[in-house]
Amino acid sequence: MLAYAAHRRQRRRLSPATLSLIVGGHAVALALLITARMEVTGPPEIVKTWVRNIPLPQDPPPPPPEPLAQTPSPAPQSHMTQAPAVIDLPGPGPTVDLGPPTPMVPDIGPALDRPLQPPIVIDPPKAPVKVAARLSTPPDLLRPPYPENKRRLEEEAILRLRLSVDERGRVTAVEPLGAADPEFLSSARKHLIRNWRYKPATEDGRAVPSTLTITLRFRLEDA
Repeated sequence: MLAYAAHRRQRRRLSPATLSLIVGGHAVALALLITARMEVTGPPEIVKTWVRNIPLPQDPPPPPPEPLAQTPSPAPQSHMTQAPAVIDLPGPGPTVDLGPPTPMVPDIGPALDRPLQPPIVIDPPKAPVKVAARLSTPPDLLRPPYPENKRRLEEEAILRLRLSVDERGRVTAVEPLGAADPEFLSSARKHLIRNWRYKPATEDGRAVPSTLTITLRFRLEDA
């Protein structure tokens, strides 16, 4: 009882300002509590994604291949008979049936009355008979003079020469085949044209011009 009386006395002592402060403090505390509850965030919301498979449109199947036109096989023909030949005339008009072809038989009646002639044999043309030119120069006129300058220098030479011989057997031209020393060539050309003679070449017994090749040696031991 004493405690209750003391409490009542204390409550009576509170002034209106004190009560206002107490009420205001409670209001502030309540506001802070509400704000704190609003700021607390809960766990993140789980968003569920649903995947749905949509089939893609497929290409239409290719059209079936058109059946190949079958060519009717030709009717077998008999080997005993021959079909008549048919000619299509241009433009309007009827078709002309010529019937089976008639074989062509040569008329050999008059030929049987004549005696058979022997076959004609044509011989191929004969090749002409050719004979080459032959040397007829005496031995003492065969050797051309040795050039004095080459003899002094003790030089030798081998010449390959092409000779032109006319239908009388005379040497008309001397041409070197390959390299040739001018002095040796000049001595040989002058001597051969002046002194060498040939039996001319012949063709079917007739004298004809010809050419031939010789080898001429200039050696000091023969000079």
